Amino acid sequence: MEDLNTEGHSIHELNTEIGDLLFEIHKVITGLGARIKQKVVQTANVLCMLYLLIFAAIFLYISFYYIFMPTASFVTPVHFHYRMLSDSVCSLPVANFSLLSTNKKQVMTPGQSYQITLDLEMPESPTNMKLGMFLVKMSCYSHDGQTVDTLMQTTMLHYRSNLLQTLETVILLPLMLMGVIEQKQHVLVELHSAYIDSSYKPSIGAVIEIQSQHVQFYKAQLYIYAHFRGGGIFKHNVTKVSQYRCALYHYPFISAVVGVMSNFLFLSGIIFIGFVQDSSMWPDLYFGKWNMVRKWKADILEDMNQYERNPHSEENCTGMKTNLLDPSVVRSSEIMNNSSDKMEDTEVMETVKTNSLL
Repeated sequence: MEDLNTEGHSIHELNTEIGDLLFEIHKVITGLGARIKQKVVQTANVLCMLYLLIFAAIFLYISFYYIFMPTASFVTPVHFHYRMLSDSVCSLPVANFSLLSTNKKQVMTPGQSYQITLDLEMPESPTNMKLGMFLVKMSCYSHDGQTVDTLMQTTMLHYRSNLLQTLETVILLPLMLMGVIEQKQHVLVELHSAYIDSSYKPSIGAVIEIQSQHVQFYKAQLYIYAHFRGGGIFKHNVTKVSQYRCALYHYPFISAVVGVMSNFLFLSGIIFIGFVQDSSMWPDLYFGKWNMVRKWKADILEDMNQYERNPHSEENCTGMKTNLLDPSVVRSSEIMNNSSDKMEDTEVMETVKTNSLL
């Protein structure tokens, strides 16, 4: 009987130890899984935040570049027309065109210098060769129709001797017969090398007039190129702005990297300051320890206030603190509970064995 009781008692203890071990293993695995899940969530939050910051930095740089940088080049066709002054007399060829882009934005940014060139495609006809020099006049006007500035320049066909024209015709005769090339010249008329539009009366259109009734040309185009350099009426300010524009235009990749990184650091600083000011919004991201300290301080202050409101509960609080803080008391209570459970289990086993023997 004693051997059976001892064996049953040892089996019960072994089962208890195995159960405790399995419980501890389950507890460790659960805690490890919770920590891994927390780390994964934190990493996902950080990656999402970095992605949003990079996207916002790129968007801000593109918006700044679009607003700050002027139009680098603008090309528009120029269509000339005549007015009949009498039955046999026509007016000078005149063309009126707009200096606004498709989205109604001004082509020439005030304070920025531009090179304005008119390209005339003229045939090498006897009339044009005898024409000699002629004047091209361009008048820019504002919204109210007032003339802002007038640009004038003289030009003519490039001179080529009869011998040179004959040799060129003989050599290029097959191409001319097939229509690949023509006997024509592109006459570039530089109306202004550094034109700066006024900020008080910006130009929205222009009128070009050729001071010759006998000029012949196939078509005409106006080219406006921005010069990213200093100059202008307000020279000091324009020079700085033009230097920045010159750097953005000539070094686009380096400027983009510097601009995006600056925006990223700026936005990161703002978010970091916001987290430091109110870290309770993100308790598990970066400031978990700080929040725990704040919670402990808040609990201590709350207990002190409660104690001040109810001073008669000192004994109960002292007892509770003793029970909570004294490990011997806790350990002894656990031992007593375990021993009582074991005693009850032993008595039940003995009763079962006695009944079976009987």
